[in-house]
Amino acid sequence: MIGKLKGIVDAVGEAHAILDVHGVGYEVQLAARTLRNLVVGQELSLAIETHVREDAIRLFGFASEAERAWFRLLQTVQGVGSRLALGVLGTLSPQELANAIALQNWAAVEQSPGVGKKLAQRIVAELKDKAPALSIAGLELPASGRKGGSAPAGNDAAAEAISALMNLGYQPAQASQAVAAAAAELGEAADTPKLIRRGLRELAR
Repeated sequence: MIGKLKGIVDAVGEAHAILDVHGVGYEVQLAARTLRNLVVGQELSLAIETHVREDAIRLFGFASEAERAWFRLLQTVQGVGSRLALGVLGTLSPQELANAIALQNWAAVEQSPGVGKKLAQRIVAELKDKAPALSIAGLELPASGRKGGSAPAGNDAAAEAISALMNLGYQPAQASQAVAAAAAELGEAADTPKLIRRGLRELAR
């Protein structure tokens, strides 16, 4: 199985790109968010999910391991296949998806192509207890393609706040939801202590 590819972008299509790796062109299916940032000739490294079928081998590419993990997790929900999972990740970043699930904001997930109200509700309900670990992982990863080169400092603060609340005995889903609510209210610039204090107030309701 192919787990990673690093090469030069040779062509960009509506839903895929051709990645030239030492003269071999790999057709990789990509989320719309990733495709929008691609330029022919640029060097690109992708985490790869390989799907083997009787009649074809399909490669799905992701800007980070966290994004690939979300792709896998989304497909554990009944009614969500690879196309829909890629569509969700094309609409929401891993952290936006984590926040939507933590806050049970199915309307944000519903914005994804092919996802209706009932499926969006099922996604946020079924993944509520599975997602917190990925939420923390996603918070700690730099945002690919961000101008300036790195993720905002608030990302690390949120990850630390979630970890702190878990150390206080709260369940991962509770901690993730509380910090997501705190971050939504205080903004990305909020530091760890502020997020913890606001998260504790949220949990005390």
